[in-house]
Amino acid sequence: MGFYKIGKVVLRSMFKKPATLMYPVVPRTWQDRTRGHIGIEEASCILCGICAKKCPTNAIEVSRDQRVWVIERMQCVQCGCCVEVCPKKCLFMNQEYTTPSTEKTIDRFSIPEQPKPAPAAESKPAPAADPKPAPTAEPKPAPAAEETAKAAE
Repeated sequence: MGFYKIGKVVLRSMFKKPATLMYPVVPRTWQDRTRGHIGIEEASCILCGICAKKCPTNAIEVSRDQRVWVIERMQCVQCGCCVEVCPKKCLFMNQEYTTPSTEKTIDRFSIPEQPKPAPAAESKPAPAADPKPAPTAEPKPAPAAEETAKAAE
């Protein structure tokens, strides 16, 4: 009796695609909302430090005088709090996880100097456009005048 049950399962699974992926050969496709490791666009970062203050595990350090942004990958819990509070939106969540390791992974990003905007010459505000005149409705004849016109016919 048990032989028939096993044979049924074997025959059914022979004609279906495999339930698992061949990992090294076929890379995994990540879903859109996967929280991977934190990434940064160095060019748009202003080193405000809000991300470091909001991080619950203190995995992020910001040094303004050295112009360095540092994250300890093994201390980060990928909660995304830093990404949500970044005023310039230069932080983002990659859809890949940090590679497992027995050593601490600390990533240092040097932030380039931001060019300061040139002081704008005092410019006068543009004059306001002339407002359009209010549309006028055509006067309609009084209903009494219509009745008298019909009665005259």
